[in-house]
Amino acid sequence: MLKTGTIKQVDVFSCSPEEFYEAFLDSKKHSEFTGYKATGNAGKVNGRFFTNDVYSFGKTIKLTKNKLIVQEWTTTEWPEDYPPSIIKIALKKKGNATELTFIQTKVPLSQIKNYEGGWKTYYWAKMKKYFKKK
Repeated sequence: MLKTGTIKQVDVFSCSPEEFYEAFLDSKKHSEFTGYKATGNAGKVNGRFFTNDVYSFGKTIKLTKNKLIVQEWTTTEWPEDYPPSIIKIALKKKGNATELTFIQTKVPLSQIKNYEGGWKTYYWAKMKKYFKKK
């Protein structure tokens, strides 16, 4: 049996849920905030996407406009015998900000610490800088 775990992170961003949702799903904006090329059609259910110069990739499973993003997600470092993980991004308006609840399931146990830090460094910190400039 494949050993997997779950990552859960909660953070707050100085933007509206609409702005976060659009920045995460739009390839051009995604590329702007990460500094790495993003391509594909993440903004559509069943849309395939590639991010971080093709390091991470997957397929969008479910979208609830400005509230929820659910995607299959994997990377070039993913162990061969493991299925993709599932990321769930829930967005909630908090005053003039947005609260993010991020859950990633089916993460290979050997890679949990790497991806926990990766989301914080390569996504949440960069998104905070991106929204601060706006």
